[in-house]
Order: sequence, then structure tokens, then C-alpha cells
Amino acid sequence: MSYLVLVRHGESEWNAKGLWTGWTDVNLSEKGHQEAQKAGEVLKDIHFDLAYTSSLKRAQQTLDEIKKVINQDPPTTANEALNERDYGDMTGKNKWEIKEQVGEEEFMKLRRSWDYPPPNGESLKMVYERVLPYYEKEILPQIKAGKNIIVAAHGNSLRALIKYLNKISDADIPQFELATGGVYVYELDSEGNVVNKELRTTGDAH
Repeated sequence: MSYLVLVRHGESEWNAKGLWTGWTDVNLSEKGHQEAQKAGEVLKDIHFDLAYTSSLKRAQQTLDEIKKVINQDPPTTANEALNERDYGDMTGKNKWEIKEQVGEEEFMKLRRSWDYPPPNGESLKMVYERVLPYYEKEILPQIKAGKNIIVAAHGNSLRALIKYLNKISDADIPQFELATGGVYVYELDSEGNVVNKELRTTGDAH
């Protein structure tokens, strides 16, 4: 049996401002550092063999905070396959201003839908199509070998992976939310099948 722990990064400086961040490489806010520390507090009971994160510093900073709290420093791999969704032309724009401009229905399609990309950006389906192959090639073999893994990444890269692990339908995934600093703990068998799952922190939605 292995643990796979998924942690969404703490609040970023752009989360705090309500801006679509995507691939823009911004820092955690002070609250984000605190959320990451809280994530570490609920993970002290697990020994980690390996860690994975994205190429973006808000995810890396979150993982660094967790490592300090749990007093562990597992070998870490950063890869852009785990990056946040690219919001294209929406990047840097205020979500709530866009919502007022385009209306609730279009806004929710832009923000949460499965296969509706913003102009020049990615849909969640496109994120899934880069996250899942990376998971199956790099992370799953380690789980099958009995390793405990922590992944610190982003709202949408983790939604894509959780969709796969929880067997969430295309129709239902828009309703799924993982808050900043949110921690999902999975127990997986030697074939990589989910035996148990637990949401350990709730954090704030952004």
C-alpha cells in the first residue's frame, strides 16, 4: 500500500487579487505560506519517499513549506506537465470583472468546463491530456513500487488527476473544487487502484 498526497498550492498573490494566473510565475501570498504550513501539519504522519511539483514557484514554495513542517526532504522532481491550466487571453484579467462582462453561463464555461478552452488557452481536457501521461509514466511506477508520493501543484492540474483517480465524469468535473492549500490523501494498492481517499484540509476556494 502506498500513499499519494495531492496538495494545491497556497493562495498566490494573484489569487488574492482575483486574477487568472495560469502559467504566470507569481509568488505565494503571506496567507498562501500559512496555508502551505497548515497542509504540512496534517501530513506529519506520512513518510514521503519522493515529491513532484510543477515548474511554477507557487507550487514549489508550497512544497518547500510542507517539507519544513514535516521535517523531511524527499527527492523532488519539477515538471511543467503539472503546471496550471494556460488561461490564454484571460491570463491576468480579473475573474469577477469578466463574469460581469460575459454573464454567469459563459463565465462558468471559461472557468470550470471540461472541454471549453479560453481563446489561445487550454481546456481542462487539454490539461488532462498532459497530466495523465506524466502520472502514468513517472509517478504510477513509483506507487507500484511501494513508494509514498507527494504532489504539490495547481487547481486544474490536480482536478485533472483527481478526475482520473475518483472516476469523475466529464459532466460532473465542473462542480469539483479543490481549495488553495487543500490536501487530498489517497491510499493505493500495488496496481495503483484507489483503496481509500481522504480530504484533510479545506482551505479557501479561488
